[in-house]
Amino acid sequence: MEDCKDAPYSEEYYDLLVSYLSLENEYLPGGCIQNIDKDFNVVYLQSAGLPKLDIDQYTYSAIPKCFTTLDEEALQAGGIIRVQSQPNLALRGQGVLIGFVDTGIDYQNEVFRNSDGSSRILRIWDQSIRSEDTPEGFLYGTEYTKEQIDMALLTDAPLRVVPHRDEEGHGTFMAGLAAGSEKLSEKFAGVAPYAQIAMVKLKPAKKYLRRFYYIPEGAKAYQENDIMAGVAYLTRLAERYRRPLVIYLGLGSNSGDHSGNSVISYYLNYVSFKRNTAVVVAAGNEATARHHYYGEVAFGQQSDVVEVDVEDAVAGFHIEMWAKAPELYSVRIISPTGERTAGVRVQQDGREVYRFVFENTQVIIDYHIVGTATGDQLIYIRFDRPTRGIWTIEVNGDYSIEGRYHMWLPITGLIAGDISFIRSNPDTTITMPGNAAAPMTVGGYNAGNDSIYLNSSRGYTASGLVKPDFAAPGVNVIGPAPGNRFEARSGTSIAAAITAGAAALYLEWAVERGYNTDITNAEIKNDFIRGAVRLESRVYPNREWGYGTLNLYQTFEQLRRT
Repeated sequence: MEDCKDAPYSEEYYDLLVSYLSLENEYLPGGCIQNIDKDFNVVYLQSAGLPKLDIDQYTYSAIPKCFTTLDEEALQAGGIIRVQSQPNLALRGQGVLIGFVDTGIDYQNEVFRNSDGSSRILRIWDQSIRSEDTPEGFLYGTEYTKEQIDMALLTDAPLRVVPHRDEEGHGTFMAGLAAGSEKLSEKFAGVAPYAQIAMVKLKPAKKYLRRFYYIPEGAKAYQENDIMAGVAYLTRLAERYRRPLVIYLGLGSNSGDHSGNSVISYYLNYVSFKRNTAVVVAAGNEATARHHYYGEVAFGQQSDVVEVDVEDAVAGFHIEMWAKAPELYSVRIISPTGERTAGVRVQQDGREVYRFVFENTQVIIDYHIVGTATGDQLIYIRFDRPTRGIWTIEVNGDYSIEGRYHMWLPITGLIAGDISFIRSNPDTTITMPGNAAAPMTVGGYNAGNDSIYLNSSRGYTASGLVKPDFAAPGVNVIGPAPGNRFEARSGTSIAAAITAGAAALYLEWAVERGYNTDITNAEIKNDFIRGAVRLESRVYPNREWGYGTLNLYQTFEQLRRT
């Protein structure tokens, strides 16, 4: 068991996401197991003697993807203030738990304290601190209770009692927006200032995964399995205390098919089906990043040409190309000096490795024809030590009906240097897990001039599902920072935090006041969509705004009329 407690931190263990069936048939004995929920598990395997980490050895879905935060260093527009102040509503989030899976929380900040000085934080699970005080059912991290936090706040040195910090400030800001107490001197109040708070601080991604994904030094990166464990922790906590729960995720990744078929997306869909639980995720900030390419190989056309601009010398990067079944494609790589790989027709899973003579670059191409639940094709291209310049990918339609495909570079923050598609496409840039069908996916807009936030990721999903569901204020929003400071931030994670607070108010009305004591995430989402503000000058739904802009007061107005 001691070895298993070290496994989540040790670079000598691979972390793999597996199903119950795989757990029984492939990975036992010899591995440490962390159960997430139902069919979702993490197995930690000692890497010594195992094949090198690669998707051809361990499958694409088993290797945890890496995520980063979705901000870039409003309440009136969202209809929040009217709901808080309307005498017959006067909602503040009483009796509701808002859970965050993020970078931590500055628990000493006044916005997370009651008027008597006690904490409004029910629990903190700090995955980054090793101790024997792990949460029940989890192998790693340290759990801090409200009682311990209150005790720490009474001392002159709180961090000696509860040594939890938010070095990044992201989690503090989002928790403050969603659930911060009113602070008149700063003209600040969170959306649900009476809600209880639970924070999961994610541990940093392991170094071997950072190397695998070519994540630059110093970048904020978190593992898919740790995020899923955080969500599982929050659901168990809410069940233990019998609290309605809002789960907030302000993290994103460009990995996956962008159709909601990733492991974390499946899990969030499952969690969204729980009664009295709302799941809110940020859409992402990738619209203008030039990290998405949409291509077509027209009927009778042999190929399409994709150009990738590598401006800086980097260790490497990867591209994911996805095509809907039964389409089949193969690719040829052309270097900046004109050196070409051989053209190959691929009819089954396979791998090609090329070493370019003049560029000193290695390119690995993995083909997976039936690698996901949908049977879609994934072509995973890794560029190791790429030469600066324009790299060309020739896409050949070996079996093409509709002739459509997508490519994505890594998300901003997890890609080294300036790398982009020459003919990029701003659509279909919702980040994972925002493409999951069930959760509320929130885009961002500027409430000051009613314009979309320029970087707010655009829909729809690659399968055509409408995402984002709606937009909320996300530009130059004031919130708390570590050290009892306040600052302005922009990004869709801000919009999602405001929406999470709105969901807490709605759960207070539905569950705590008895109007709908078995409400579902789908009901909350649909009610928010019905109450969304839609302008006559726009057609809805659309790729930028979804079904409109969040307005909680209008949601209650719609309920009154029906």
